[in-house]
Amino acid sequence: GAGAAAIAVAWSPSTASSGWISSYRVSVNQSRVTSVTGTSTTVSGLNCATSYNIGVVAVDSAGRVSKSANTTGTTSPCSTATPPPLPPTPVPTSVWSPVPKTTWQWQITGQVDETVTASMFDVDLFDAQPGEINSGIIGRLHAKGIKVVCYMDSGAWESYRPDAAQFPKSVIGNSTGWNGENWLDIRPQSWPLFEPIIVERLKLASASGCDGVEPDQNNPVGNAPGFPISYADEKAWYLEVAKDAHSLGLSVGMKNGIEIIDSDLVNAFDWALNEECFQYSECDALAQFVAKGKAVFQVEYQGDPTQFCPQASSLGFSTMKKRLSLDAWRVTCW
Repeated sequence: GAGAAAIAVAWSPSTASSGWISSYRVSVNQSRVTSVTGTSTTVSGLNCATSYNIGVVAVDSAGRVSKSANTTGTTSPCSTATPPPLPPTPVPTSVWSPVPKTTWQWQITGQVDETVTASMFDVDLFDAQPGEINSGIIGRLHAKGIKVVCYMDSGAWESYRPDAAQFPKSVIGNSTGWNGENWLDIRPQSWPLFEPIIVERLKLASASGCDGVEPDQNNPVGNAPGFPISYADEKAWYLEVAKDAHSLGLSVGMKNGIEIIDSDLVNAFDWALNEECFQYSECDALAQFVAKGKAVFQVEYQGDPTQFCPQASSLGFSTMKKRLSLDAWRVTCW
């Protein structure tokens, strides 16, 4: 035997009545497996603990074939040892992890003003693709040493996106209030129907060079999404999106969802992005991110910056006032 799935075979040399022996044909269970010029070979690719009929015929220089010399062989017993487990899929450990008070710009509409001073730009993923309004922006910002976060919906369907037709109608719910945008059914039983599409968006972000992603509209509870989604469902989906992003080496922020922030979510995300916590007096929950050394990117659409900026600075937030259109205009608190 030559191993659990192989049999070593040897035979005496044959002689030819005229000419010479040119080769030997070896068969296993009457099926030819190889031809050799020597007088030994190893037949591999066999099953363990199995007997086989081995045949060898000699072929002379004139092509004449001898009678078959036959024998039997048995491969070694099958191993009872448990094979070692496959190594886990490696998860990138070096993702962008912004610290509190990191400066930023958030423009996801129109042609991005690249002259704005910021350490991070948050731009629309699809608008940054070749041929679109902000084509090439990721590379240009990187050339300046600026990190780029790419905005994408992970909890809502958008009628105007190039992948819109891939979403089954059964997971598309009520309007989010934005034109052409509807909530998705983020309950775990619906994930197989649309999560692969979201993962493709994340893959696009990774391939495009985005340092991170801003996955939006994952907090449908209380917003009449059209499905009986619970807070537990909402938290589970947030965690799933974070896992999917990290598996592709992307930094990922928790967008809104302030009503469910807990240690699990703070640990799962690299930073947070909040809208209007000062307007609704709910900023305290975001302090958990700052306590972990993670940035809180925060925006107010109303109110006086002279009123909320001192509070934002004391909390360690990166706060600015923006228009709802999220164009280039901003008033920063730093």
